[in-house]
Amino acid sequence: MLDLKRHERIGLDEAILCQGKSVEQLTHILAEARAVSHPLLLTRLAAAQRDALSQTDRDALDYEPVSRTAYFGSPKRELGPPRIAVVAAGSSDAHVTREVRRTLSFHGIPSTLIADVGVAGLWRLMARLDELKQHKVAIVAAGMDAALPTVLGGLFGGVIIGVPTSTGYGVANGGTTALHAMLSSCSPGVLTLNIDNGYGAACAAMRVLHVIDAV
Repeated sequence: MLDLKRHERIGLDEAILCQGKSVEQLTHILAEARAVSHPLLLTRLAAAQRDALSQTDRDALDYEPVSRTAYFGSPKRELGPPRIAVVAAGSSDAHVTREVRRTLSFHGIPSTLIADVGVAGLWRLMARLDELKQHKVAIVAAGMDAALPTVLGGLFGGVIIGVPTSTGYGVANGGTTALHAMLSSCSPGVLTLNIDNGYGAACAAMRVLHVIDAV
């Protein structure tokens, strides 16, 4: 059952988690949305799932393979200067940063990507710090030891939403080490999402902007 009134209640549009859904279920969902001309954001849509859809449904999707997201229908038009910075420790975190930015863009929210600024080369972060400070929210994706949100917590006064990524090997343990590092951050007020949860981070950032705009 599509949640067609979600935006009216909480300011966020319906999204479809495709992971675990059959092709038949996805086909039914798209048919329901098409019948009422309702745009959808599809998340965790594997390429094999997309390829198994009918030609009509495939043609109706704006699919982005890195983030595994798709737009059904037209996203909202982006308005105003970016107030959300999407910060990535490295290009290996692109699967998360792309999911964040695609989610924001679907809702008409512009963002700025500040990538490859991990703490192993701290000068790269410092070179972009003034640019970062022009934003209200920083969504920070990092794997391995995930030190980046903690470092930013001492440099950036806006809201910091950390997203631990599954990037890494050995004791990185699929992102568990990054998650624990963010949860035990010594920087005050750093928020932490689940591993690889770019969609959730984008939604959290939009909730922050909704509160700011309501004041």
